[in-house]
Amino acid sequence: MTLTEISIRERITIALLASLLCAFIMLRLPVLAEERPESPDDLHSLLEKSLSVVEIDKEIARIGQEKDALLLTMTEAEKQLAAQELAIDGKRKQAGDVLRAYYMGERDMLYFSLLTMDSWTKFFTLLDYLDIIISQDKHTLNAYIGQYRDLQERITMLEGKQAELAAVEDRLNIQRDRVLALESQLEGELAGRSDSDRIRLLIEQLTGFWESTGLKEVRAYFGALSDSMGKLPGWIQNNKDLMEIKGLQYTIRMPEDKLNEFLREQDERFNDLSFRFEDDSITASGKRDQIEISITGHYSLVQEPRNGLLFHVDELLFNGFMLPDTTRKALEEEFDLGFYPGLITPFLKAKSVEVKDGDLIIKLGVSL
Repeated sequence: MTLTEISIRERITIALLASLLCAFIMLRLPVLAEERPESPDDLHSLLEKSLSVVEIDKEIARIGQEKDALLLTMTEAEKQLAAQELAIDGKRKQAGDVLRAYYMGERDMLYFSLLTMDSWTKFFTLLDYLDIIISQDKHTLNAYIGQYRDLQERITMLEGKQAELAAVEDRLNIQRDRVLALESQLEGELAGRSDSDRIRLLIEQLTGFWESTGLKEVRAYFGALSDSMGKLPGWIQNNKDLMEIKGLQYTIRMPEDKLNEFLREQDERFNDLSFRFEDDSITASGKRDQIEISITGHYSLVQEPRNGLLFHVDELLFNGFMLPDTTRKALEEEFDLGFYPGLITPFLKAKSVEVKDGDLIIKLGVSL
């Protein structure tokens, strides 16, 4: 065997081995892809987006109902406006006739006739007749003016409703675009996964649990908080150590442990929920059975519809998943978690609020 023959055989062998290795790698790649460890953050993000889709869909339904009710109101207002326009046409003609009579001097002739009466009987008879005419003229003009003003008010109201409808439609379109974008993201991310069926099942389980159990529990907590906050002013009255008085200035200093004590006196739910005061924010978190909730928010000073402190929900977590702003806003609108000093005594008004060093500090002033 020559050196040239050995070299050729070695080359052939190396080539065959290389081909086999490439084939093995190509066959193995899908398996390696399936065995790639799943990122918990990726899965959490997918599930959180799915929960947002469900909740934003509810907001779309709420806005849709608001739009339908508004359209119904506008339809009724348009009917009333049309009827009012027909009614005012007749009054407009009558008022025009009255004004024309005065302008043309027709009423003046009656006044001149008084001067030519040859007896007091005729004079007073004509005077009575004039009084009836003038009273009727005044009634006609006042009726026209009243209906005209009413018509203008209905037009203004209808214009306001039209502006309100435009705002509602804008909100509706924003939320529709938002949910479509989220759904597109979800589908795009799921399409690139070999375990998409398993993820879809997890999404179905999470959203089902949220709608059947989670949302009811969250609403129950908010309802209990709303009821308790209505009782807080009376509780502060009975705990004088929480209020400092300097002249006409009052300061309520509520430590977080005192608030937790108060809430647990009101409802046993709060045995599983604790409030923490951090700089400029308040967080309530807890866990019961299979549900873990965290609510973070802050207070702001409001004057209307009444003076007090309004609570805003900045973040809401359900079993570690952040719920969208639409859910937070809906809960804020349904449940009032505000604090109103006027319930302590009518002459007290909130001046400022801050959360500092584990205390909720509310400064009050006297409104005489």
